[in-house]
Amino acid sequence: MARDADSNEPTRELTGHPTGDAITARSDIPPEPTPAPAARPTRGLLWVLGAAALAVVVLLGVQTSGLWPSFRNPFAEERTDRSQPTLLKSIQDLSRYVAAEGNYQVVVDLQKDRQYVPEFLLNERTLFVGAGSVEAYVDFARISDGAVVESADGKSVEIKLPAPQLGETNLDLEKSYVFAERRGLLNRLCEVFGGDPNRQQEVYRLAEERITAAARDSGLGARAEENTRKMLEGLLGSLGYERVTVTYVTP
Repeated sequence: MARDADSNEPTRELTGHPTGDAITARSDIPPEPTPAPAARPTRGLLWVLGAAALAVVVLLGVQTSGLWPSFRNPFAEERTDRSQPTLLKSIQDLSRYVAAEGNYQVVVDLQKDRQYVPEFLLNERTLFVGAGSVEAYVDFARISDGAVVESADGKSVEIKLPAPQLGETNLDLEKSYVFAERRGLLNRLCEVFGGDPNRQQEVYRLAEERITAAARDSGLGARAEENTRKMLEGLLGSLGYERVTVTYVTP
């Protein structure tokens, strides 16, 4: 069978369908990048933080100016004073002339332990620094009759006074403190389950005793005698006495 004249012509490509070469050429083209996810709204977050900071500054400024009530910490420490009113026990008139005062400091090293018991079990040692003062005074209320003798010409006077005395030791608790303390295991257990609330009283008492003894040996009484003599000489000298003699009598 004879073909038509046009049968020897190549088959035409269908419109819209790529040929093999076209497909190969397209496969060499790199794929388009996948679009990145949308960026987070950092700018909006910065605006929110800035507005919050501005609000805090405004509130603090209003609170400082007194236009807004102060913020209260719900966990703040509260102090409640339930002390009873002070009771007046007595009033005593004093006629003492304090002529000298000594200030002292002592270190008390007190240790308590038990024989044949290890120190780590039962032992108590306290180093206490005690500071206190002692006054030396002359009690004018104890001046007897005839203790003041004036000369016939009125230019001299003789006074007999009781010897100076030492007052009670005043332990200054603000300047006194426990320097070091060591306690055994059983001592600590006893403290947990009760303890001794007056445990420090003994070191206080020892400190007062040491300070009192030091005041007796430091010549505080002699200093009080000299100061009292100078005071009376100046006082009576301003009254016209040319000579003032002061003697001390031990009661």
